[in-house]
Amino acid sequence: MGVSPLKRAFRRDPTTLASMNVDISRSREPLNVELLKEKLLQNGDFGQVIYEKVTGSTNADLLALAGSGAPNWTVKTVEFQDHARGRLGRPWSAPEGSQTIVSVLVQLSIDQVDRIGTIPLAAGLAVMDALNDLGVEGAGLKWPNDVQIHGKKLCGILVEATGFDSTPTVVIGWGTNISLTKEELPVPHATSLALEGVEVDRTTFLINMLTHLHTRLDQWQGPSVDWLDDYRAVCSSIGQDVRVLLPGDKELLGEAIGVATGGEIRVRDASGTVHTLNAGEITHLRLQ
Repeated sequence: MGVSPLKRAFRRDPTTLASMNVDISRSREPLNVELLKEKLLQNGDFGQVIYEKVTGSTNADLLALAGSGAPNWTVKTVEFQDHARGRLGRPWSAPEGSQTIVSVLVQLSIDQVDRIGTIPLAAGLAVMDALNDLGVEGAGLKWPNDVQIHGKKLCGILVEATGFDSTPTVVIGWGTNISLTKEELPVPHATSLALEGVEVDRTTFLINMLTHLHTRLDQWQGPSVDWLDDYRAVCSSIGQDVRVLLPGDKELLGEAIGVATGGEIRVRDASGTVHTLNAGEITHLRLQ
């Protein structure tokens, strides 16, 4: 059987681009807000673009706007967050201009709410699409949506929902490490595009990623789940020996053997029993 184009693009490569010269100061220039608005609003795909230099949390800002008439596909982006948080409420921070920080408000129909659990997967896939455009090697998605390069975290994604009693809405937030140096990394197992030898204009990267998000959510909203095949092709958890920390501080050891159509990870334990999990913190016990 042939390997899909996405799988080829993100196959783990033992080499890195770290020897390339990356201009950190150039990467931290302020976002080009006029270009952002021109590219995102020109086709009517996005409702509005809100830019501020600093905020507490772009997700929190859009959640507050969700009930006050904010248009569908509202984008909020900043240079710095001083109250940022990730999954499980973990705080994180990074120097001003060193990341692309953005949240998007997307309204759903009532009949789409039962599929809301797969939106984080589609959001992660959009980042992978943008990395593919850059020719980045060694990238993968640790289930459900941690974007990694050579096993080190590049991008965190937080999806939050509101308005179930009126207009169901999700807010999708990303923080992608663009120019963080080794000394600036929040944890040793993180990385940045600069550390991988990739120099990129933050505005261009943001436009490209959001455009891919719109495409992936268009697919998500359709009747087919074929887009999940693209997710499976770049999900680095599949085929790994994993430890899954489950709610209630329970633990499951086994091999991740696939991703179900509802976005759940499927893990086979030592006895051969397959567990289909929609929640849990995964650790890869070995690298492919």
